[in-house]
Amino acid sequence: MYFFVSNLSFLDMSYTSVTIPKMLAKFLMNLDTISYIACFAQMYIFLSLAATECLLLAVMAYDRYLAICKPLHYPTIMTKRLYITLAVVAWSGGFGILLILLILALRLPFCGPNIIHHYYCDHPPLLQLACASTSFNVAVGSSIGAFIILISFTLVAISYVKIVVAILKINSGVGRRKTFSTCASHFAVVNVFYLPLIFMYIRPTASYSSDVDSLVAMLYTVLTPMMNPIIYSLRNKDIKDAFQKKISLKFIRTGFNAEWKLREH
Repeated sequence: MYFFVSNLSFLDMSYTSVTIPKMLAKFLMNLDTISYIACFAQMYIFLSLAATECLLLAVMAYDRYLAICKPLHYPTIMTKRLYITLAVVAWSGGFGILLILLILALRLPFCGPNIIHHYYCDHPPLLQLACASTSFNVAVGSSIGAFIILISFTLVAISYVKIVVAILKINSGVGRRKTFSTCASHFAVVNVFYLPLIFMYIRPTASYSSDVDSLVAMLYTVLTPMMNPIIYSLRNKDIKDAFQKKISLKFIRTGFNAEWKLREH
Protein backbone atom coordinates (compact mmCIF):
# COMPACT_ATOMS: atom_id res chain seq x y z
CA MET A 1 0.00 0.00 0.00
CA TYR A 2 2.74 2.47 0.92
CA PHE A 3 4.63 1.67 -2.29
CA PHE A 4 1.60 2.65 -4.37
CA VAL A 5 0.92 5.72 -2.20
CA SER A 6 4.52 6.87 -2.75
CA ASN A 7 4.01 6.44 -6.51
CA LEU A 8 0.82 8.50 -6.26
CA SER A 9 2.60 11.23 -4.30
CA PHE A 10 5.42 11.45 -6.84
CA LEU A 11 2.86 11.53 -9.66
CA ASP A 12 0.90 14.36 -8.03
CA MET A 13 4.06 16.41 -7.52
CA SER A 14 5.04 15.80 -11.13
CA TYR A 15 1.88 16.89 -12.87
CA THR A 16 1.32 19.92 -10.66
CA SER A 17 4.89 20.93 -11.52
CA VAL A 18 3.95 20.79 -15.20
CA THR A 19 1.12 23.34 -14.89
CA ILE A 20 1.33 25.37 -11.67
CA PRO A 21 4.66 27.24 -12.25
CA LYS A 22 3.51 28.53 -15.64
CA MET A 23 0.12 29.46 -14.21
CA LEU A 24 1.75 31.42 -11.34
CA ALA A 25 4.05 33.18 -13.81
CA LYS A 26 0.96 34.33 -15.68
CA PHE A 27 -0.93 35.49 -12.57
CA LEU A 28 1.95 37.06 -10.63
CA MET A 29 4.30 38.38 -13.32
CA ASN A 30 1.98 38.55 -16.34
CA LEU A 31 4.27 36.21 -18.32
CA ASP A 32 1.60 34.90 -20.64
CA THR A 33 3.62 33.38 -23.49
CA ILE A 34 4.74 29.82 -24.10
CA SER A 35 6.72 28.39 -27.00
CA TYR A 36 5.25 26.00 -29.56
CA ILE A 37 7.39 23.06 -28.39
CA ALA A 38 6.85 23.82 -24.69
CA CYS A 39 3.09 23.94 -25.19
CA PHE A 40 2.93 20.51 -26.82
CA ALA A 41 5.37 19.11 -24.26
CA GLN A 42 3.18 20.42 -21.43
CA MET A 43 0.07 18.91 -23.01
CA TYR A 44 1.67 15.50 -23.54
CA ILE A 45 3.33 15.22 -20.12
CA PHE A 46 0.25 16.43 -18.25
CA LEU A 47 -2.18 14.12 -20.06
CA SER A 48 0.23 11.19 -19.71
CA LEU A 49 0.50 11.77 -15.96
CA ALA A 50 -3.28 12.03 -15.66
CA ALA A 51 -3.67 8.74 -17.58
CA THR A 52 -1.03 7.16 -15.34
CA GLU A 53 -2.98 8.25 -12.25
CA CYS A 54 -6.14 6.61 -13.63
CA LEU A 55 -4.28 3.33 -14.09
CA LEU A 56 -2.50 3.65 -10.75
CA LEU A 57 -5.79 4.18 -8.89
CA ALA A 58 -7.12 1.00 -10.53
CA VAL A 59 -4.01 -0.87 -9.38
CA MET A 60 -4.43 0.51 -5.85
CA ALA A 61 -8.07 -0.64 -5.82
CA TYR A 62 -6.92 -4.14 -6.78
CA ASP A 63 -4.36 -4.02 -3.97
CA ARG A 64 -7.07 -3.09 -1.46
CA TYR A 65 -9.31 -5.86 -2.84
CA LEU A 66 -6.59 -8.45 -2.21
CA ALA A 67 -5.84 -7.07 1.26
CA ILE A 68 -9.50 -7.21 2.36
CA CYS A 69 -10.99 -10.11 0.40
CA LYS A 70 -7.94 -12.41 0.37
CA PRO A 71 -5.94 -11.39 3.45
CA LEU A 72 -4.29 -14.77 4.04
CA HIS A 73 -3.14 -15.05 0.43
CA TYR A 74 -2.11 -11.37 0.14
CA PRO A 75 1.65 -11.84 0.86
CA THR A 76 1.92 -14.65 -1.69
CA ILE A 77 -0.09 -12.84 -4.41
CA MET A 78 1.12 -9.24 -4.00
CA THR A 79 4.81 -10.01 -4.19
CA LYS A 80 7.50 -7.40 -4.74
CA ARG A 81 7.81 -8.47 -8.36
CA LEU A 82 4.06 -8.08 -8.94
CA TYR A 83 3.63 -4.64 -7.38
CA ILE A 84 6.66 -3.28 -9.21
CA THR A 85 5.32 -4.74 -12.47
CA LEU A 86 1.90 -3.16 -11.87
CA ALA A 87 3.49 0.23 -11.23
CA VAL A 88 5.63 -0.05 -14.38
CA VAL A 89 2.58 -1.00 -16.46
CA ALA A 90 0.65 2.01 -15.10
CA TRP A 91 3.48 4.45 -15.89
CA SER A 92 4.40 3.02 -19.29
CA GLY A 93 0.74 2.63 -20.29
CA GLY A 94 -0.06 6.25 -19.43
CA PHE A 95 2.87 7.68 -21.37
CA GLY A 96 2.65 5.19 -24.24
CA ILE A 97 -0.97 5.56 -25.27
CA LEU A 98 -0.90 9.39 -25.15
CA LEU A 99 1.81 9.45 -27.83
CA ILE A 100 -1.01 8.97 -30.35
CA LEU A 101 -2.64 12.27 -29.34
CA LEU A 102 0.69 14.09 -29.44
CA ILE A 103 1.57 12.85 -32.95
CA LEU A 104 -1.88 13.70 -34.33
CA ALA A 105 -1.82 17.18 -32.75
CA LEU A 106 1.67 17.93 -34.13
CA ARG A 107 0.44 17.16 -37.65
CA LEU A 108 -2.20 19.92 -37.49
CA PRO A 109 -1.47 23.32 -39.07
CA PHE A 110 -1.61 26.29 -36.67
CA CYS A 111 -1.85 29.51 -38.65
CA GLY A 112 -4.68 31.41 -37.00
CA PRO A 113 -5.14 32.84 -33.47
CA ASN A 114 -2.46 31.97 -30.94
CA ILE A 115 -4.32 32.62 -27.68
CA ILE A 116 -5.26 29.56 -25.62
CA HIS A 117 -8.31 30.20 -23.44
CA HIS A 118 -7.05 28.02 -20.61
CA TYR A 119 -4.42 28.26 -17.90
CA TYR A 120 -2.30 25.48 -19.43
CA CYS A 121 -1.94 23.76 -22.82
CA ASP A 122 -4.69 21.17 -22.76
CA HIS A 123 -5.85 19.08 -25.70
CA PRO A 124 -9.37 20.54 -26.31
CA PRO A 125 -8.40 24.26 -26.21
CA LEU A 126 -5.29 23.57 -28.28
CA LEU A 127 -7.41 22.02 -31.05
CA GLN A 128 -9.43 25.25 -31.20
CA LEU A 129 -6.37 27.01 -32.65
CA ALA A 130 -5.89 24.62 -35.59
CA CYS A 131 -6.56 25.84 -39.12
CA ALA A 132 -7.81 22.46 -40.35
CA SER A 133 -10.58 20.06 -39.38
CA THR A 134 -9.99 18.51 -35.97
CA SER A 135 -12.88 16.03 -35.99
CA PHE A 136 -10.54 13.03 -36.26
CA ASN A 137 -8.36 14.35 -33.42
CA VAL A 138 -11.45 14.88 -31.27
CA ALA A 139 -12.74 11.38 -32.02
CA VAL A 140 -9.38 9.79 -31.20
CA GLY A 141 -8.98 11.91 -28.06
CA SER A 142 -12.46 11.02 -26.81
CA SER A 143 -11.87 7.33 -27.57
CA ILE A 144 -8.57 7.26 -25.71
CA GLY A 145 -10.10 9.18 -22.81
CA ALA A 146 -13.08 6.83 -22.67
CA PHE A 147 -10.83 3.78 -22.85
CA ILE A 148 -8.49 4.86 -20.06
CA ILE A 149 -11.01 6.50 -17.75
CA LEU A 150 -13.93 4.10 -18.12
CA ILE A 151 -11.83 0.92 -18.10
CA SER A 152 -9.86 1.98 -15.03
CA PHE A 153 -12.98 3.32 -13.29
CA THR A 154 -14.82 0.06 -14.03
CA LEU A 155 -11.97 -1.95 -12.49
CA VAL A 156 -12.07 0.32 -9.43
CA ALA A 157 -15.87 -0.09 -9.16
CA ILE A 158 -15.67 -3.90 -9.42
CA SER A 159 -12.98 -4.00 -6.74
CA TYR A 160 -15.04 -1.87 -4.38
CA VAL A 161 -18.23 -3.83 -4.95
CA LYS A 162 -16.38 -6.96 -3.86
CA ILE A 163 -14.83 -5.07 -0.95
CA VAL A 164 -18.22 -3.83 0.26
CA VAL A 165 -19.67 -7.34 0.01
CA ALA A 166 -16.76 -8.69 2.05
CA ILE A 167 -17.15 -5.94 4.66
CA LEU A 168 -20.89 -6.61 5.05
CA LYS A 169 -20.15 -10.25 5.85
CA ILE A 170 -18.13 -9.23 8.92
CA ASN A 171 -20.25 -9.74 12.03
CA SER A 172 -18.47 -7.25 14.29
CA GLY A 173 -19.29 -3.56 13.87
CA VAL A 174 -15.77 -2.66 15.01
CA GLY A 175 -14.35 -5.08 12.47
CA ARG A 176 -16.41 -3.55 9.67
CA ARG A 177 -15.26 -0.02 10.55
CA LYS A 178 -11.63 -1.09 10.84
CA THR A 179 -11.74 -2.90 7.48
CA PHE A 180 -13.48 -0.03 5.70
CA SER A 181 -10.95 2.47 7.07
CA THR A 182 -8.18 0.71 5.13
CA CYS A 183 -9.77 1.65 1.80
CA ALA A 184 -11.83 4.76 2.66
CA SER A 185 -8.99 7.16 1.76
CA HIS A 186 -8.49 5.57 -1.66
CA PHE A 187 -12.24 5.63 -2.29
CA ALA A 188 -12.34 9.37 -1.50
CA VAL A 189 -9.41 10.07 -3.86
CA VAL A 190 -11.11 8.12 -6.66
CA ASN A 191 -14.30 10.20 -6.42
CA VAL A 192 -12.48 13.54 -6.30
CA PHE A 193 -10.26 12.65 -9.28
CA TYR A 194 -12.47 10.72 -11.70
CA LEU A 195 -15.65 12.81 -11.77
CA PRO A 196 -14.14 16.04 -13.19
CA LEU A 197 -11.86 14.01 -15.46
CA ILE A 198 -14.83 12.23 -17.04
CA PHE A 199 -16.53 15.58 -17.61
CA MET A 200 -13.44 17.05 -19.27
CA TYR A 201 -12.21 14.37 -21.65
CA ILE A 202 -15.06 12.07 -22.65
CA ARG A 203 -16.78 14.33 -25.18
CA PRO A 204 -18.13 13.87 -28.69
CA THR A 205 -17.05 17.36 -29.89
CA ALA A 206 -14.32 19.92 -29.23
CA SER A 207 -16.77 22.70 -28.37
CA TYR A 208 -16.65 23.72 -24.73
CA SER A 209 -17.08 26.59 -22.30
CA SER A 210 -13.61 27.84 -21.41
CA ASP A 211 -14.72 29.31 -18.07
CA VAL A 212 -16.47 26.13 -16.93
CA ASP A 213 -13.67 23.89 -18.14
CA SER A 214 -10.99 25.98 -16.44
CA LEU A 215 -12.91 25.66 -13.16
CA VAL A 216 -13.38 21.91 -13.56
CA ALA A 217 -9.73 21.45 -14.57
CA MET A 218 -8.71 23.24 -11.37
CA LEU A 219 -10.31 20.40 -9.39
CA TYR A 220 -8.01 17.65 -10.63
CA THR A 221 -4.92 19.75 -11.40
CA VAL A 222 -4.76 21.66 -8.09
CA LEU A 223 -7.38 20.45 -5.60
CA THR A 224 -6.86 16.69 -5.97
CA PRO A 225 -3.05 16.73 -5.59
CA MET A 226 -3.43 19.10 -2.63
CA MET A 227 -6.08 16.91 -0.96
CA ASN A 228 -4.40 13.52 -1.56
CA PRO A 229 -1.77 13.88 1.21
CA ILE A 230 -4.41 15.16 3.63
CA ILE A 231 -6.87 12.38 2.81
CA TYR A 232 -4.30 9.60 3.09
CA SER A 233 -2.74 11.07 6.25
CA LEU A 234 -5.95 11.70 8.18
CA ARG A 235 -7.34 8.29 7.20
CA ASN A 236 -4.22 6.37 8.18
CA LYS A 237 -3.95 5.32 11.83
CA ASP A 238 -0.16 4.86 11.72
CA ILE A 239 0.39 8.35 10.33
CA LYS A 240 -2.06 9.89 12.83
CA ASP A 241 -0.36 8.13 15.74
CA ALA A 242 3.07 9.30 14.57
CA PHE A 243 1.77 12.85 14.15
CA GLN A 244 0.19 12.86 17.61
CA LYS A 245 3.41 11.58 19.17
CA LYS A 246 5.35 14.30 17.40
CA ILE A 247 2.96 17.02 18.63
CA SER A 248 2.94 15.62 22.18
CA LEU A 249 6.73 15.45 22.26
CA LYS A 250 6.94 19.04 21.03
CA PHE A 251 4.58 20.26 23.77
CA ILE A 252 6.51 18.34 26.42
CA ARG A 253 9.79 19.88 25.28
CA THR A 254 8.23 23.35 25.12
CA GLY A 255 6.84 22.98 28.66
CA PHE A 256 10.17 21.72 29.97
CA ASN A 257 12.08 24.64 28.42
CA ALA A 258 9.58 27.15 29.82
CA GLU A 259 9.87 25.63 33.29
CA TRP A 260 13.68 25.59 33.10
CA LYS A 261 13.82 29.23 32.04
CA LEU A 262 11.42 30.22 34.81
CA ARG A 263 13.55 28.53 37.45
CA GLU A 264 16.72 30.04 35.99
CA HIS A 265 15.30 33.55 36.45
